[in-house]
Amino acid sequence: MPTREKMKKTEKGIVLTLATKITIGRILAVPVFVLLLTYYILSVKGGAANEMYRWAALVVFLAASLSDALDGYVARSRNEITRLGQILDPIADKSLMLSAVILLTRPYQLSLPVYLPIWFSVLIISREVILIGGAFLVHHFVGKVEVRPHVIGKAATLFQMTSVAWVLSGYRSPLFYVCVAIAAVLTCCSGALYVVDGLRQIEAAHQAENNGRE
Repeated sequence: MPTREKMKKTEKGIVLTLATKITIGRILAVPVFVLLLTYYILSVKGGAANEMYRWAALVVFLAASLSDALDGYVARSRNEITRLGQILDPIADKSLMLSAVILLTRPYQLSLPVYLPIWFSVLIISREVILIGGAFLVHHFVGKVEVRPHVIGKAATLFQMTSVAWVLSGYRSPLFYVCVAIAAVLTCCSGALYVVDGLRQIEAAHQAENNGRE
C-alpha cells in the first residue's frame, strides 16, 4: 500500500510514473525524427535520395505515435494520472505533429508520390497557435486551464498521424486525400470545441466572481 505522502506526491506529478516516462520518451523521439527526416530531405536535394533515412523516420514516427495511446492506457490502468503527465502529453503530441507537417509540405519537393498540402499544414499550425493563445487567455482570466480531451480531438490526432505516416510510406492512393480531408474536418471541429470549452471556463469564472461580490 502506498503511503499518504507518496500518494500526494503522485497527484502533484512529482513522482515520475511509468506513463510519464513513456511520454518523456516520446518527446525525446521528436529530435531524432526531425534529424532523420532532415537528412533525408538533404539527400533528396543532393540528387541521391537516401531512402533509409525516410524509413527510419517512419519507424520513429510510428513508435512515437503508438506510445501516445500506450501512456494513456498505462496511466489509467495503473491509476497514475498526474498533473505532470497531463502537461507533457500534449507537448509531446504537438511537437511531433508540428515538426512532421512543417517538414513534409510541398515546398521541400520531396521525391515522394504523395505529400501534405500546404493548406493542410497551415490549418494544423493555425489551430495550435489559436489553442495556445486561448490557453494563455483562459489562464489569465481563470487562473488555471482545464483541458478536457474530446473524442473528436483524439480522432483528429489519429487521422493527422495517419496522413503523416502515409506520406513517409510513399504509398500512392486516392484514399490518401480522403484521409487528409477527414483529418482537416476533424481538426476544425476539435479546435472549435476547445475554443467553446475555453469560453465556458472564462464565463463560469466570471459568474463565480460576480456571485462572490453579491
